[in-house]
Amino acid sequence: MSASASLAMTHLVTLAELDEDKVTPGVLGFIVFAVMALAVWGLMKSMSRQMGKVDFKEAADPEAADVKGEDAKAAASGSDPVKPQRR
Repeated sequence: MSASASLAMTHLVTLAELDEDKVTPGVLGFIVFAVMALAVWGLMKSMSRQMGKVDFKEAADPEAADVKGEDAKAAASGSDPVKPQRR
């Protein structure tokens, strides 16, 4: 082998060096992560579609009706229960 080919091989070998003490997830880890990401995306899309179908109307609160009734009475009498009148 020539000197330049030997030098090139030395650089390539250092890039592809396998370290026995180093642990990496590898291809299987990437595939598992990608599948989980796609599953979360699909679940979020499905949840968004289902939440769009919901037509929620809240029942009237009896305590709120009493407060509204007092406000209507106060408005009819000319006083505002929330804001005190200045004299």
